[in-house]
Amino acid sequence: MSWVAVAKKDFQDAVRSKALWGVSAIFLLFALGTTYAYVQFPDVLAGGEGSGLGLALYLSSVAGLFVSLTAILVAYKSLAGERESGSIKLLLGLPHTRTDVVLGKVIGRSGVLTVPVLVAFLLAGVYAATSLDPFGVADYLIFVLMTLVLVVAYVCVVVGISATTGSTSRASALAIGFFLLFELIWSAVTFGIAYVANGFALPTTTPDWMFVVNQIPPSSAYGTSLFAVIPDAMETGNAAFSQFDAFYATPWFGVVVLAFWIVVPLALGVQRFKHADL
Repeated sequence: MSWVAVAKKDFQDAVRSKALWGVSAIFLLFALGTTYAYVQFPDVLAGGEGSGLGLALYLSSVAGLFVSLTAILVAYKSLAGERESGSIKLLLGLPHTRTDVVLGKVIGRSGVLTVPVLVAFLLAGVYAATSLDPFGVADYLIFVLMTLVLVVAYVCVVVGISATTGSTSRASALAIGFFLLFELIWSAVTFGIAYVANGFALPTTTPDWMFVVNQIPPSSAYGTSLFAVIPDAMETGNAAFSQFDAFYATPWFGVVVLAFWIVVPLALGVQRFKHADL
């Protein structure tokens, strides 16, 4: 399989980045520090006795921020950089199709980002398992697996962006713009839409459609999906979204949105790269 060769070489090249390992070391320390604080001060941070499920939900906000920022660092040059330097012509001179190249880049960069996420959260989990009773190993491992799904989703987004341009500066600007819009100011966007839709007045009740809009950012969909896939969190998730009287107001909607961010940016990236003038 040609994309496997592309992914292997891409992983080997990307993993040499000193900036990546610097950020990964910071994340490891931050994950361990956050876990230590949760274990030592459960009354403050967990509202009572700590648990593996509580730790997973507490760490999910850390994971969303780290994955989004590191995915930009790891993947924005994936295709734009090769086009800018001209090395893409050498790569395509080998028996690789353009689809193989895009898929290989996604898999290779996802692998690079998977390493620090696994190391940080598994080490944090080992420490927590020795300190919390009961811990709930299954709940915590599901959280780690869903975090890896978020990794793939964000890498697909950034590689898809990189596939649209031959300029690394434009690719970085678009990727950072995506982060700023969906991760930092999306709540303000949602508030503005509700304000305008209600005739330039604050709604007295939360409209059902806001549930859909609130799940659009990848990290929000990831947080919601945890309530769908972690058995011990399902009841809490269903209760939290019961304010919305709509069939789609379920934690499983977050899983659907995450799947969207994996499939659609990747498909668009492949399509744009196929027709790009290299």
